Amino acid sequence: MSVLDRADRVQRERKWMAFPLAVYQKFNDDQAGNLASLLAYYAFFSVFPLLLVFVTVLGFVLQTNPQLQHRISSTALELLPIVGTQDPVHPLRGSVFALVVGVALALWSGLAVVNQAQVAFNTVFSVPRAEWPGFVPRLLRDLQLLVVGGLGFLLTTLLSGAVTGAGTYGFALGIGLRLLGAVIAIALNTLLFTFLFTRLTVRDVGWRNSLPGAAFAAVCWYVLQLVGTALVTHNLQHASRTYGTFATVIGLLAFFHLQAQLTLYAAEINAVRLDRLWPRGLKTVLGNEPTTEADHRAYASYAERDRLAHPDNERIEVHFPNRSDDGDRSDDEPGQATISDG
Repeated sequence: MSVLDRADRVQRERKWMAFPLAVYQKFNDDQAGNLASLLAYYAFFSVFPLLLVFVTVLGFVLQTNPQLQHRISSTALELLPIVGTQDPVHPLRGSVFALVVGVALALWSGLAVVNQAQVAFNTVFSVPRAEWPGFVPRLLRDLQLLVVGGLGFLLTTLLSGAVTGAGTYGFALGIGLRLLGAVIAIALNTLLFTFLFTRLTVRDVGWRNSLPGAAFAAVCWYVLQLVGTALVTHNLQHASRTYGTFATVIGLLAFFHLQAQLTLYAAEINAVRLDRLWPRGLKTVLGNEPTTEADHRAYASYAERDRLAHPDNERIEVHFPNRSDDGDRSDDEPGQATISDG
């Protein structure tokens, strides 16, 4: 038995090793890094219209209390890396038309983010292309997710900002209250992510199956909100000398890409649990050679995911020549995917 075979046997027999490896492998199989890049791209273009609308609405609501208005907006913006260290975002004043345009841009860019998230989650959960929602159902789902997700993230962001920036409001919170605020914020984010994870894909995944990945995403997002500015600033401390003002763009894109990647890893956790896609073989990870039942199920689901028509009109059959249940096939006969017209 080779060293690779011994290592493969060890990781298969230990779930704490096999499960993370399966999540990593499925993330690569789904090319989720590319999906995360698209999410980061749309998120980058959506953040500025959303911030503009946020500070403008805040100006209307707290028009008689500019000091509180400034504190709330500053505390919220400080949780967004790079942006919080720049000049403050000024609200739109004296022009209802400009505010309407800002809301329209925020709505359009926000819908683009949610729509790309639906594409990513349907890909992660191996939903056949033929079953993806059409334009109108997808648009209605996008609107629902944008409203619920936007308001939810706004609430949890303000809560996180209130905990971390309590000193600016004249309150001195002890360690116990800060920990309590962190737990509440993570719990609210977990509930929010659980709802979003069940709605971002047309597959019926259920709340229970969505909870583990949602908790992982909630913890990651909270940590990123707390340390994101320091992390990005540290990594780009010399970039401004080379890239100038483009360093801000690079830093913000890097932050959004990290958020998107962690979110898709959370989705992969749920997908691997739901379809029991572990343990994966090390030969699969190193050379795309399926050796376990989980490998076979995963590769079969990838082929089915590309189905563009109803099963009555298009059927995809996947065969693995070396698989035990394909023993009636000769070893030298290649595997095949057969597509039939009904």
